[in-house]
Amino acid sequence: MTAYKYLFDIDSPADLRRLPESALRDVAAEVRKYLIDVITQVGGHFGAGLGVIELTVALHYVFDTPRDRIIFDTGHQGYPHKILTGRRDALPTIRQYGGLSGFLKRSESPYDVFGAGHASTSISAALGIAIARDLKGEDFKVIAVIGDGAMTGGLAYEAMNNCGVQKRNIIVILNDNNMSIAPNVWAISNYFTEIFTTPTALKLRQHFKEIASQAGPIGDRIRFLIGRIEDGFKAVLTPGMLFESLGFKYFGPINGHNIGQLVRILRHIKELPGPILLHVRTQKGKGYKPAETDKQFLHAIGKVDKITGNAIASPALTPPPPTYQKVFGEALREIMRENSRVVGITAAMPDGTGLDIVQKEFPDRVFDVGIAEGHAVTSAAGMATEGIIPVCAIYSTFLQRAFDMIVHDVALQHLHVVFALDRAGLVGADGPTHHGVLDLAYMRIIPGSVVMAPKDEQELRDMLYSAIYAYTSGPVSLRYPRGNAVGVPLRPMQILPLGKGEVLRQGTHIALVAVGPIVYRVLQAAELLHKHYGINATVVNARFVKPLDEELLCSVAHSTQHVMTIEDGQISGGFGSAVAELFAQRQLTDVRLKIHGIGDHFVEHGTQEELYRLLALDADGIAHAAVDFLASVHATHVACTSHTNRR
Repeated sequence: MTAYKYLFDIDSPADLRRLPESALRDVAAEVRKYLIDVITQVGGHFGAGLGVIELTVALHYVFDTPRDRIIFDTGHQGYPHKILTGRRDALPTIRQYGGLSGFLKRSESPYDVFGAGHASTSISAALGIAIARDLKGEDFKVIAVIGDGAMTGGLAYEAMNNCGVQKRNIIVILNDNNMSIAPNVWAISNYFTEIFTTPTALKLRQHFKEIASQAGPIGDRIRFLIGRIEDGFKAVLTPGMLFESLGFKYFGPINGHNIGQLVRILRHIKELPGPILLHVRTQKGKGYKPAETDKQFLHAIGKVDKITGNAIASPALTPPPPTYQKVFGEALREIMRENSRVVGITAAMPDGTGLDIVQKEFPDRVFDVGIAEGHAVTSAAGMATEGIIPVCAIYSTFLQRAFDMIVHDVALQHLHVVFALDRAGLVGADGPTHHGVLDLAYMRIIPGSVVMAPKDEQELRDMLYSAIYAYTSGPVSLRYPRGNAVGVPLRPMQILPLGKGEVLRQGTHIALVAVGPIVYRVLQAAELLHKHYGINATVVNARFVKPLDEELLCSVAHSTQHVMTIEDGQISGGFGSAVAELFAQRQLTDVRLKIHGIGDHFVEHGTQEELYRLLALDADGIAHAAVDFLASVHATHVACTSHTNRR
């Protein structure tokens, strides 16, 4: 590793701390080079990590980690931390099955103090750790690193308020890279910056300089006084005022890429009683020009050309179908063209959800509320009271954070709010923090709700259209996966009858009942059953989890006597549980039911196809599960018959 003077001798922060401070700039440069070399080849979160390299090096240099606890918010920026904490050589495995997690993970390293894939958690967690430290009479430092984007989340302010009340020794480092939050929270700071640079202010400043230059010996004192007055105004009328009012000692903002300055100020504040907030200004994508230029695209990447930053596409014989996100965005745009009461709401993910398509045409009717899912839902409820039809496009696992608002603010008041749950099912490399496998369960238990999942892109269009125009008595949710759709031809949108499924294949031996795009895997499984085992399966696309198509389900249950439900969600409380409840209520005692889905565990990261195969949710896995189910029922029947004959 001749290109690296220091990095490959750093296997822990203890090795880093043995270096002279003069070497830290080179260490940061080597971490940056290594990060670029590896992640452009294997993909992963990129821009945020490049922006915090100097800060991460300085933190591990000044603080005695892991004895001192550093809590990184979300973990997008955690790759330099991983490189410096013994996982450098494993970085090429990041986000791959069996490899490093793309986020911080307590089971992966003692340096990963608190795991998170959702934003705004670090200050709360850090305060909890500080409380535990003080209760146990221990002595170590607690540092929370939070990005400005995460500061749009209300949890961060709840935690800061409580920090100010408790006055414990805790350091919060605000990594301000001018993304996401910048146009909003820092508007006060920007406003006064503009004031101080207006022609009037500049003329006034110049006028005082001229007076000072003519004032002889006291001129320097006048200039000093003017500077102190200007600095005082800026200090009072900037975000520092907000943090001071919450009980924090505020320092900054400082240059987050000046590693010498970072080390000096961290050493200073390390010994001060808290709570303390250090405001650090950084550049997302620092040191890699394509990432500096396109901060949003290079937030997370697949394989890219290292020189240009352009994605390296896999060769394809035919163009792939559009993504579900694009289909959703274009369908919503069609609807909004004809209905002025429809609006879109997202929580910091307009591009990820497809709402950017709508935003370009209707900028005044698409609302990005930042990382504030609860606010997104309650503001949608407020709009609904005035006859507006809000469509909340939020990732499945992110909407979990707003569960109470869905129940209390929307459902309890019978308000018509549409929830488009993006990234449902197994999302792949982001892992358990992002797999949308709980949504069917948590949405269906809400009274008065409609819960559905389309099997393909046309059904997604129809469900969105129906949710807006037909199912208007309460909350409506439709969930769809990440990635490319099936590729079916599109036609004009139409209303689907509420709670009605469809039979896609007729059989006599077993009914396979599914919701969502996994229906197509079930159809493949049915072909395998017929081809290899002579089993004829009925395949039902249920469409709705709530309300169920009770007559259809009971009919196929009576005709086959064997029903297997399939879902890419948690079994507990999900679609299969709803079917089991129905059969119990109808007292279908002669029907055998198997619920096939994800068990009572969190699913790790890997490619989507790897995970579906490992969980037996691919066509082969579903077919084998059906065969095992029928075999077990037959064995039980034979055993029961033999037992009866012996009697």
